[in-house]
Amino acid sequence: MRPPSEPAWSAGAGGAGIGRVTGAVRGPVLGVGVDAVDPERLRRVLARRPTLEARLFTPAERDRARGTHRVARLSTRFAAKEATWKALGVGLGAVGLQDVEMVDGGDRAPRLCLHGRAASLARAAGVRRWHVSVSHTDRVAIAVVLAEGSPADGPVR
Repeated sequence: MRPPSEPAWSAGAGGAGIGRVTGAVRGPVLGVGVDAVDPERLRRVLARRPTLEARLFTPAERDRARGTHRVARLSTRFAAKEATWKALGVGLGAVGLQDVEMVDGGDRAPRLCLHGRAASLARAAGVRRWHVSVSHTDRVAIAVVLAEGSPADGPVR
């Protein structure tokens, strides 16, 4: 976990392990986003549009999603992207599709890494830490994202 003095628009904390809590919020909440994705729908879309996966996900995200639960893992990553956009107060198209990247995951707590326009918006809003929690079943992948920091010019809009 990063000390609160370090900027976290480029990395974040979140998630919980069995018997421990990580990513406690220490500062003002600047934005919250929640998103749910239907993994089966994403699977059908990716099957119809094979180049879409490379547009939506960074090479590292695609690499980490390998294995039998590939679509579920990609679904949680896409939900995290959408939830982050909501926490920033923007929608699809305001930032690049790969400007929000979910890293780690699996047996480690997921973290967010923001690039490009998303990182600029987060810095301008005063976001210092990101908290992300993801989960999935066969029917739904969900992500909750919280932006923490010191408002630069007020809350994230």
